[in-house]
Amino acid sequence: MSTASVTLRPGTVLADLLPASRVRDIALVVGGAALTGLAAQLSVHVDGLAAPITGQTFAALLVGTALGAGRGFLSLALYTLVGMAGVPWFAGGTSGAGGATFGYVLGMLLASTLVGALARRGADRSILRTAGAMVLGSAVVYAVGVPYLMAATGMPLGLAVAKGLTPFLIGDALKAALAMGLLPAAWKLVGRRG
Repeated sequence: MSTASVTLRPGTVLADLLPASRVRDIALVVGGAALTGLAAQLSVHVDGLAAPITGQTFAALLVGTALGAGRGFLSLALYTLVGMAGVPWFAGGTSGAGGATFGYVLGMLLASTLVGALARRGADRSILRTAGAMVLGSAVVYAVGVPYLMAATGMPLGLAVAKGLTPFLIGDALKAALAMGLLPAAWKLVGRRG
């Protein structure tokens, strides 16, 4: 079967273009967790913000989109569980489940699954559809992260939004723009090689 015919099959994500095996799936899941952990180390702490600015969210959304919902979920679940167990690969080299920003990690787990499901429906094939998937994925991260931040710190909603959502929107727009360029371009490249 040629690569071009694989790309046309409904429900295909980029990871499906690799030869199928259990070893492939394990390597993709572990690799996705490692990529997220590495991206979390790209961390800038800004006074007054509830969380650092990182590459973690971008990696989580990219992992979900490239791997699909199932492998994306497993990848972020592995990332979350290993971080909870003490491996210092959450933002800025932290670990554990007790921090006020742990809700964002849980949100990334759900967001990765959502964007993976959307990618199976072709959401990573065009610029506009990729933008929509990234916006929805980011919204899920905040929908879990901000209430968790409120519960963990006692912040009122307005303050939690001001410290844990609003300052990150420009960065999220830049990350979405990067994904809008990378994912559709990857599909075009695969189509040319098929």
